[in-house]
Amino acid sequence: MRTYSGHSTAKASNELYRTNLAKGQTGLSIAFDLPTQTGYDPDHLLARGEVGKVGVPVAHLGHMRTLLDGIPPGTMNTSMTINATAAWLLSLYVANAEEQGVTTKELRGTTQNDIVKEYLSRGTYIFPPDASRRLIVDMVAWCTHNAPKWNAMNVCSYHLQEAGATPVQEIAYSLATAIDVLDAVRASGQVDDNQFDQVFGSISFFVNAGIRFIEEVCKMRAFTELWDRVGRERYGVKDAKARRFRYGVQVNSLGLTEAQPENNVQRIVLEMLAVTLSKRARARSVQLPAWNEALGLPRPWDQQWSLRMQQVLAFETDLLEYDDIFDGSHVVESRTAQLRDAAWAELNEVLDMGGAFAAIDELKGRLVRSMADRTRRIEAGDQVVVGVNAYTESEASPLGGNDNILTVNPAVEAETIADVNAWRTARDAARVQAALNDLRRAAEGTTNIMTASIELARAGGTTGEWARVLREVFGEYRAPTGVSAAVGRRSHELADVASFVKTLAGGPPKFLVAKPGLDGHSNGAEQIAVAARDAGMEVVYSGIRLTPEQIAASARDEDPDVVGLSILSGSHMELVPTVIKMLRSEGVDAPVIVGGIIPESDRPILRDQGVAAVYTPKDYDVARIMREIADLAASHRAN
Repeated sequence: MRTYSGHSTAKASNELYRTNLAKGQTGLSIAFDLPTQTGYDPDHLLARGEVGKVGVPVAHLGHMRTLLDGIPPGTMNTSMTINATAAWLLSLYVANAEEQGVTTKELRGTTQNDIVKEYLSRGTYIFPPDASRRLIVDMVAWCTHNAPKWNAMNVCSYHLQEAGATPVQEIAYSLATAIDVLDAVRASGQVDDNQFDQVFGSISFFVNAGIRFIEEVCKMRAFTELWDRVGRERYGVKDAKARRFRYGVQVNSLGLTEAQPENNVQRIVLEMLAVTLSKRARARSVQLPAWNEALGLPRPWDQQWSLRMQQVLAFETDLLEYDDIFDGSHVVESRTAQLRDAAWAELNEVLDMGGAFAAIDELKGRLVRSMADRTRRIEAGDQVVVGVNAYTESEASPLGGNDNILTVNPAVEAETIADVNAWRTARDAARVQAALNDLRRAAEGTTNIMTASIELARAGGTTGEWARVLREVFGEYRAPTGVSAAVGRRSHELADVASFVKTLAGGPPKFLVAKPGLDGHSNGAEQIAVAARDAGMEVVYSGIRLTPEQIAASARDEDPDVVGLSILSGSHMELVPTVIKMLRSEGVDAPVIVGGIIPESDRPILRDQGVAAVYTPKDYDVARIMREIADLAASHRAN
């Protein structure tokens, strides 16, 4: 039983963890902030406004010590949602455990470490596909020999569904990712054939439970059957226990709504049931979002509510007392077979393209198309979302108010920067440099990266230093946006906007869509870009992770009629004013609109700072947004 948590500082997060464990939580699920996830120290240019916002900053071993203070590493099962920098965070975890006399063979937990889904949906990648796969392979091999109870990779279909994946795509692309890594581990020669059952058994999954209850039950039963088939047929795994489909689950945050957020409680419960009712496909661990996650960071009380849901299900109901209640159901068995066969066909299609890592561009395009279809169904009313596009009448909620989410003190960033500077000053600089040199040699050659990374952690290296060396060796990657693959399915409402756009003097409006900061959740920006193109606009969209300077320079060169900024990490109050200031300094006077997870209390402040319009997830009517953007463009040209 987990809640996904971490914020502000290592000390504040440690207090939260110990509180949650005292309330009955049985495992840790650590959320890291975006600089930590993308390999930057808190004083880096790109870290501005992002420190401590969506998770805890961990820049060095001292932070890991504080984060886990009083939490025994030898007995705790720890899940770390970390991908591009997974090898580094595991190294810090190992170094901290060593200081407490705990050997690596005693460590139990998981590093997510699924970089394919980062390319496709979540955006916290750093390195190109081949180098990223090499890092994952090195971690799998190192854990096989040194930390056999640690899951080096947790294939994460969760964010694929967040990016619009159908159940068939969710199953197929996740299995393709696992196969790609397992093939690479076998080809690396780092693991003996007689250890491969152990390697296969160490691969776990992290899935998404959506609101379509029966379909989700059947999806998990199909997942279970196909993973067993992959183990038997592709890898010859004899041990049935090693072939078991081991998965944790977070229920679907995509379906949580900002409008009438109290409805999210029943959504979370139904989605939890979808992954617990079927004994043959039951989740090994469950973590639940809080009812107000669509508004911002949950408070401890909100997380407690989600934990209590799990405890009521586990300890008050009779769910765990019976065999699988769906065995023999014609409906469930038929739908499971349909999903299983369709996913197997899609999986083989991906393998024929060379595997998940080679097919990133194609898979991204398919996901953006699927999300576009979902967006259009909601906009047309074909997919009902209670409180959003149906039954929108509502009484005032007693759960509302300005204090219904947790806010991170802006002083955290300056405090963390000062902490890291003091850490750098106090450490043995020569030992750090020697460790960095060893890391570089390992990256340039074929030596397993973990040994050098652990020594750097012990020596006092930082997250940014580890990632900088590997950036210099491996290079950086810009993932595809997938936008062009989804254009051309214009709804009637967007066609009307396109007709209006054709009447504008000077030709189609130019709309620059940009994502400042480190927030990699690009689904919203991609769907706005797709809709704008379908509405006849010229769209400039370069993907994620741009500095305010880069956005201003692009606007200067492109001369857009409207600039749209997408920020979901909570850093809008720091980044938006900076972008506007730099736009104006470059002579760009185009109106600026902002979309993202933005509390109501922040809207008037942003408007006062020069933002022309603010959109949040409850603004599902894309055609209305497009018409308002076209009107802004027309007004800008008239002036």
